[in-house]
Amino acid sequence: MSEQQQFDVIVIGAGPAGYHAAIRAAQLGMKTACIDAALGKDGKPALGGTCLRVGCIPSKALLDSSRQFWNLGHIFGEHGITTKDAKIDVGTMIGRKDKIVKQFTGGIAMLFKANKVTAFYGYGVLQPGNIVKVKQHDGSEVELKGTNVVLAAGSDSIELPFAKFGEHIVDNVGALDFTEVPKRLGVIGAGVIGLELGSVWNRLGSQVTVLEALPDFLATADKEAAKTAAREFKKQGLDIRLGAKVSKAEVVPVKGAKKGKAEEVHVTYSDGSGEQTIVVDKLLVAVGRRAASKGLLADGVGVKLDQRGVIEVDEHCHTGVDGVWAVGDCVRGPMLAHKGFEEGIMVAELIAGLPGHVNYDTIPWVIYTEPEIAWVGKTEEQLKADGIPYKAGSFPFAAVGRAVAMAEPAGFVKVLAHAETDRVLGMHLVGANVSELVHEGVLTMEFSGAADDLARIVHAHPSLSEAVHDAAMAVDKRAIHKAN
Repeated sequence: MSEQQQFDVIVIGAGPAGYHAAIRAAQLGMKTACIDAALGKDGKPALGGTCLRVGCIPSKALLDSSRQFWNLGHIFGEHGITTKDAKIDVGTMIGRKDKIVKQFTGGIAMLFKANKVTAFYGYGVLQPGNIVKVKQHDGSEVELKGTNVVLAAGSDSIELPFAKFGEHIVDNVGALDFTEVPKRLGVIGAGVIGLELGSVWNRLGSQVTVLEALPDFLATADKEAAKTAAREFKKQGLDIRLGAKVSKAEVVPVKGAKKGKAEEVHVTYSDGSGEQTIVVDKLLVAVGRRAASKGLLADGVGVKLDQRGVIEVDEHCHTGVDGVWAVGDCVRGPMLAHKGFEEGIMVAELIAGLPGHVNYDTIPWVIYTEPEIAWVGKTEEQLKADGIPYKAGSFPFAAVGRAVAMAEPAGFVKVLAHAETDRVLGMHLVGANVSELVHEGVLTMEFSGAADDLARIVHAHPSLSEAVHDAAMAVDKRAIHKAN
């Protein structure tokens, strides 16, 4: 092992939380190292974590490609645009996705170089005394000593004991790399990953069946928003079955085919009608993710893990061990890239002696289906349960000129405000481009704004944002474009 190298900050993990922490620490003048083990398709190091490599970015690339294809066959006709025998080249689509991924992972490497962050490619393990041993991909080992260490190990897909990942049963990584459109795709889990990747392959012609164990669709979202989205998904052909608890997934040869030449997956689940079976060509398991803390900590470090392997931290992401912090998917809170971004920056600034804070009450959520689903703050159900008096205003995209002109009138915007102070407590949206519009709610809540503030801000016409304006006006029953 080479001589121990000293750093002010060592970050383990170069995903959204880790690379933000590393770059911000370096910007603040600290000697910084970042360790990451991920490799790209070409076998070379690929920074950016799950988000850039096999999550947020590649899934959005496929969502956009599949949306173009879907619109070609289902919406373009309304515009007077006709085509004949449109086809999708899956190889080209996947190649485009891979090119985008490579561009962004390479971009992180360039940012590291520009900010003088030293990258180590391999597996880092934290030892007592803030020492990190790194087993690099070339087989060599290096030992680093950090005044501060930031754990940003991210998360891994949860694998079900009866549905081991392989050629036919896959996680999000496998579902991003199908070489052809499966005729029948099964999805276990109607969460973000299941709905987004299910939508991709449904748009391209796959018969998609989504099995969700919970009795309610998108239980964490506003009920009205979930109901509206479910209705649109049904129109698109997504078969979403609720209260469906999967107990078995078996890869078997197709009848009449030679063993190993053609196989399918028999999925057994139970619902209110008893035991059921569906047969699919591919099965996506999307039942959630777990903190990737296994093997991260040597004995005696003192960092505590809960029963699920989540690293325990305080409100400022400190572990309680001097100089050791943890951020992103491996700590409490939602597993969202942008939550990790802000935690990474917060910790770097706290280490530098600056103020650092993340407002967990204003973190936006987005599901990039068609229509998109987005929200920030409390739902009506949560406000009722907490006994908080509130008033609600909503406005449909069907009454927004821009949405109708785009042939995308589905959905609405709902604004929730305190009944006495008018302070905005939540915003819930379903519709086209609501992943962008939700930030009007985030900004208003961050500055403790009122629904009346939103209502009095001039919004361009025609624009989709007018739905936010009218929903805010509807809180006090003064919306112009709907009957109050």
